Amino acid sequence: MAKTLALPIILVLTLLSISFIFSESAAAGPFIVAHKRVSQKKLNKNLERVSVSIDIYNSGSDAAYDVSLTDDSWAQEVFDIVTGNTSKSWERLDAGSLVSHSFELLSSVKTVYYGAPALITYRILTKSKLQEAYSTPVLPLNILSEETSETKIALVILLLANYGSHVSVALIVFLFVSLMVTKPNAAKGSKRKR
Repeated sequence: MAKTLALPIILVLTLLSISFIFSESAAAGPFIVAHKRVSQKKLNKNLERVSVSIDIYNSGSDAAYDVSLTDDSWAQEVFDIVTGNTSKSWERLDAGSLVSHSFELLSSVKTVYYGAPALITYRILTKSKLQEAYSTPVLPLNILSEETSETKIALVILLLANYGSHVSVALIVFLFVSLMVTKPNAAKGSKRKR
C-alpha cells in the first residue's frame, strides 16, 4: 500500500518541480510593456494639435539593452511633426524601470485616422536576435470633427455613469443638512405664536 501511494506522490512532486523550473526560466529576463496615449486639442476650425505620449515599462527581472522606440504610423499627408520626433532609443532599461517619450503633431486634414501601435525593439544578453514588443493601440482619431449633439449626449451619459453616485450622495447630504437647519427654525417659530 505504501509503495502504491509513494509512486504518485513522487510523480506529482517531480512534475511540480519541473513546472516551477520552467516557469522561473520563462519569467527570467526583461518583459516590456508599453502604453500609448493620445490627446487632441482643436486650435481653430482648420488646425488640430495631437499630443502623443508612450510609456515603456520593463516588468521583467533583467535589464533590456539597446531599447528602441519607433512610432511611424503617422501619415505625412495628414500630420506634421511640431515638437519631438517619432523615434527614441535608450542604452538600457533596468528591471522595474519606466521611460517615457512624447511628441506633438499638427493636422489640417479633416479625417478619421486609424493609428497603429508603436514598435519597441530591445536586446537580451542571452539572445543575439532583437526582441520586439508593441504598445497598446489607440482608438480612431476624429481629426477636425465638429462636436455633434450625439457626442454631447454621450459625454453627459459618460459623466453620469462615472460620477452619478457621487452627485446623488452629495445631494442626499445637502438635503439632510438643509432639513436639520430648517427644522429648529420651524420649531422656534411655532413656540413664538403660542
